[in-house]
Amino acid sequence: MSVFRLILIVLATAIAGAAAALYAGLITIPSRYDPFAPPVIADPPNLLTDWKLGRLKDDPSQCLAVLSASPLGTSPVPDRQTGDNCGFQNAVRVSDGGDIRFSSGFTASCPLMVAWSMFTRHRLQPAADRHFGSPVAHIRHLGTYACRPVRGGTTPSQHATANAIDIAGFTLADGTTISVARDWSGDDPAKAAFLRDVRDGACDLFRSVLSPDYNAAHHDHFHLDMGRWGICR
Repeated sequence: MSVFRLILIVLATAIAGAAAALYAGLITIPSRYDPFAPPVIADPPNLLTDWKLGRLKDDPSQCLAVLSASPLGTSPVPDRQTGDNCGFQNAVRVSDGGDIRFSSGFTASCPLMVAWSMFTRHRLQPAADRHFGSPVAHIRHLGTYACRPVRGGTTPSQHATANAIDIAGFTLADGTTISVARDWSGDDPAKAAFLRDVRDGACDLFRSVLSPDYNAAHHDHFHLDMGRWGICR
């Protein structure tokens, strides 16, 4: 056996032992660095955040417990199949945006709303402060649930399971309005920079983030979802 292979075996054994001890509760680390701990909305995103958010999909009770720390006003929605490849599981009705008002209420998957809550706290509002010195107060969205395939294809959209939200624009507390359709390639460099900052920040929390850079179908909104595939465009 080569020395290199022996070193790999020793390292793998040590890592496995540490993981087992952590899982058994024999050692403790801060929850944000513990892969077995649920995500905490107040914790800044790190390399474990995607893994933690993904685990909420199959644990509705834990997801609701995590979401309870959010300023969102939500209530659980019973699981429901509304058509082929369509319906809700582990979903909530969002009636109140808390510190950020929505243009209307909607139904969305619980993990999507946990990711949204982390996004607004750690990415959206800091971006608004950096570019304008004023927080986002209102968001115009284009919906979450729609029983349909991906545009131009046959694969079910993440919207078919309320696992995606489309964002069209923002209004700041000082009255400034920012529109994806108007300002992504518009004449105001601050608004264009803000939108790109928001898009890039969303990629830290959502599995798929599609902007006007992706294709013409997204010229007027950001598509954010918690599906299986990762893309940031």
